[in-house]
Amino acid sequence: MMSSNTASSSAVVAGSADSAAPRRNSKKPKYSRFTQQELPACKPILTPRWVISAFLLVSVVFIPIGVASLFASRDVVEIVDRYDNDCIPPDNRTDKVNYIQTPGDKSCNRTITVPKRMKQPIYVYYQLDNFYQNHRRYVKSRSDAQLRDNSSASDTSTCKPEDAINGTLPIVPCGLIAWSLFNDTYSFSINSSQLNVNKKGISWKSDREHKFGSDVYPMNFQTNGTGTLIGGASLNSSIPLSQQEDLIVWMRTAALPTFRKLYGKIEVDLEPNDVISVTLQNRYNTYSFNGKKKLVLSTTSWLGGKNDFLGIAYLTVGGLCFFLALIFTLVYLVKPRRLGDPSYLSWNRNPGGR
Repeated sequence: MMSSNTASSSAVVAGSADSAAPRRNSKKPKYSRFTQQELPACKPILTPRWVISAFLLVSVVFIPIGVASLFASRDVVEIVDRYDNDCIPPDNRTDKVNYIQTPGDKSCNRTITVPKRMKQPIYVYYQLDNFYQNHRRYVKSRSDAQLRDNSSASDTSTCKPEDAINGTLPIVPCGLIAWSLFNDTYSFSINSSQLNVNKKGISWKSDREHKFGSDVYPMNFQTNGTGTLIGGASLNSSIPLSQQEDLIVWMRTAALPTFRKLYGKIEVDLEPNDVISVTLQNRYNTYSFNGKKKLVLSTTSWLGGKNDFLGIAYLTVGGLCFFLALIFTLVYLVKPRRLGDPSYLSWNRNPGGR
């Protein structure tokens, strides 16, 4: 009996010693108030008054902003003239692609009537529809190193298929984006008096100073000596890329298939009922992919160009919040309930907790 008691006592002592020893392989995290979520926290109670006040506050802030944004957008005067179909001679409208690809004079005369007074500066845009500048292969077909530094003129590995002539002479600027440079031109006049279009400062300053080098000049660009198809406008080989702002604007690719790009600025006021005569060269081929071309003249406001969506969005959210605040107020006044009333718990409302 004594030996059995001694053995059991030894087992107890050994077990207590094992329990007292630290667990080396324990995955229990070290205690802290952060890991145990015991830090002080703000736990607001959403009472009916708080909810109604929050909805009212949002509506009071959003509705005036929406009204101001909508009025600012309505003050913008915008003229949009689609010309891609009208500038094709009637005899050639059955084969527009052949007409646009055939060399020759593509001049077209348009008239635009000013509906309201347009204060300077008046921004001139060209708008293209159904043109996917965000296509993966199109976006990657450029060489940023070549655009920045003259010493990287031969860096055309990412520009295929417009990388080099005969595989030896590098094209500067290379790539499909530069190759497809927009080449329609516009000139404006009122009563036979020419309206000058300022094309300086139409691109981003950061692009001119950091992305396009002042020592990089066009080379072997849009040459058709080898029978290759010319994509768009040509560039003056004596002007550095940092000063060719039409190219800089075009090289900033658009995210959506319908986009506008700045062509220039008219720096005189236009009065109501002024008739603007537009002489344009319809050279750019959008007919191969059923695209559209539009000429846009627009003023700006403190909010930017014409855009009703922002004002409508603010008004919609503000109106919805005001409507919810009104509904909650009526419910609170007609059928109030005591805060924290346990009688509303499911096991108190249904006998047996079912």
